[in-house]
Amino acid sequence: MPKVKPYWQNYIDGAWVDGGAGRIDVINPGTGEKLAEHALADADDVNRAVQAARRVHLSGALSDLRPVERGRMVQAMGRYLFDHVDEIAPLLTMEQGKPLWEAQIEVEGAARYFEYYGNQAETVEGRSIPLGKDYFDFTIYDPFGVSAQIIPWNYPLEMTARSLSAALATGNVAVIKTSEMTPLTSAWLAHAAEAAGLPAGAVNILCGLGQQAGAALSSHPQINQLVFTGSVSTGIAIATAAAQNVVPCVLELGGKSAAIVHEDADLDAFENDVRWGIFFNAGQVCSAMSRVIVHESRHDELVERISALARSLSVGPGIEHTEFGPNMGAMVSEAQRDRAVGMVRAAVSEGAQLATRGHKIDQPGAFMEPALLCNVTPDMAIAKDEVFGPVLSVLKFHSDAEALEIANGTPFGLASGVFTRDLDRATHAARQLRAGQIYVNEWYAGGVETPFGGYGLSGYGREKGREALWNYMQTKNVAIRLNG
Repeated sequence: MPKVKPYWQNYIDGAWVDGGAGRIDVINPGTGEKLAEHALADADDVNRAVQAARRVHLSGALSDLRPVERGRMVQAMGRYLFDHVDEIAPLLTMEQGKPLWEAQIEVEGAARYFEYYGNQAETVEGRSIPLGKDYFDFTIYDPFGVSAQIIPWNYPLEMTARSLSAALATGNVAVIKTSEMTPLTSAWLAHAAEAAGLPAGAVNILCGLGQQAGAALSSHPQINQLVFTGSVSTGIAIATAAAQNVVPCVLELGGKSAAIVHEDADLDAFENDVRWGIFFNAGQVCSAMSRVIVHESRHDELVERISALARSLSVGPGIEHTEFGPNMGAMVSEAQRDRAVGMVRAAVSEGAQLATRGHKIDQPGAFMEPALLCNVTPDMAIAKDEVFGPVLSVLKFHSDAEALEIANGTPFGLASGVFTRDLDRATHAARQLRAGQIYVNEWYAGGVETPFGGYGLSGYGREKGREALWNYMQTKNVAIRLNG
């Protein structure tokens, strides 16, 4: 197992510093043992980071650059991550639990965000508005300034890259609060910023508790924009705090995403979608395929196929899973694992049938067997509440209308999918499904280029794609009266 330094600091104004709230233990979920200690930020640390970022913004060090120059620095950050993937990925596996091959995918995905938004930097253009011969009118886009970013633990590097790259490309500066459970790999983003030549204070990275550092950051009067990915309840609290200072937010919250599988679906291909859709990262994905709504004529066959798939997965320490294959790592913590196991147990008590074991694995670490629940009905808690674990619920439908009603039957709306050979049926479903992204015949179809965000309790605003750029800019209109 790679050696990890015992103590990690926060990064404020270009310097590595201790935290005012002391230190916190970072646990390796693959072993249950302490991995390292990390400095823990308090409100004063947050304020120093905000002031450093604000100083850089007001200086124009980024916003005054020609966009292509700024874009080159953003791209350079991505290249730095890609060049160090072999060092970053094992650390990510040890702090988060995912298999090493999944961690490598995450690092490469993070690098891709910097590549994409670095390329987008010089494409943001205003427009002229005709007001007649006596006027010259045009729009320009100004960066908001200090972007506060509160990052979840499930993809600590990639989620940070997603918001940080777009913020920097549009001339903003950032204060990032990592999760206290997965703060270590974020240090590589500070190294990448330095290697790319960003000025000290442009990127600040703090590990802190939500009720301390998170609350201080979201309510700070000198942040100008806020990005949060996490639970609905925390998102509401953060948005409420930001609203006191009229700070705009981008919220990517929970999901209970459904895949509708019609009688003509290709089940061989769909097995692969299930593999990625609910068992990748042990199901700890906001847009995970947590519900399968299958036509009654294919129900039994599909349950048998998914049961075999779930039983084929080897669950163990992620650092041992170096290659893609039928394997799954730990969940992020024992508490998260116990919550998921408890929800499976509650579903069985409501009448659901457990087609696979779905139990806690009796070994050190936060391990859970993949769970497949059938005989699930839409009124059950397991069909409505987010699990955030390797737990798949299967529901039956008789008609297309019933399938759509079930799929839209939760307050969430992050993702939905439809699997059918009938393009007309798929197009109709895509129009009717209430979700921010619709996958047709491939779960997670799309990429960095395609906008991502939710309806309803899944949040508002969009990340990824060009749409994300507008989160970080505000429109200014200039109207000039001409003389003569």
